[in-house]
Amino acid sequence: MEPRLSFVTLGVSDLQRATRFYADVLKLPQMPSPPSISFFELGRTWLALFPRHELAADAGVPAAGSGFPGFTLAHNVRSAAEVDQLLAEVKAGGGRIVKPGQQADWGGYSGYFADPDGFLWEVCWNPHFPHV
Repeated sequence: MEPRLSFVTLGVSDLQRATRFYADVLKLPQMPSPPSISFFELGRTWLALFPRHELAADAGVPAAGSGFPGFTLAHNVRSAAEVDQLLAEVKAGGGRIVKPGQQADWGGYSGYFADPDGFLWEVCWNPHFPHV
């Protein structure tokens, strides 16, 4: 298998609300999409938003379940100040701050927010990560 991640698809409870959050609050570039799904380009990887029950049905698993899903998404920025700025924008746009920006023991600065469906995003300034 070639080392590549093509899509990250989030199963959301309200497609219109989630689409507004990712387009208007996070300002991700939205791609043309059919009404049943929303696509956002993140470089060579795309983010897809799809109704949770339909995504579960497509995978052949139950849609019920809650709690920590065992993963987070991460967005690296160019400075610690940018972490705080983005977290403030997310809070103003309806996201929930889970962990405010703070110094990390590995030398960077990061915080976490939850989108309207509870998906966790880390916003991070990592002086050791080359891709920002």
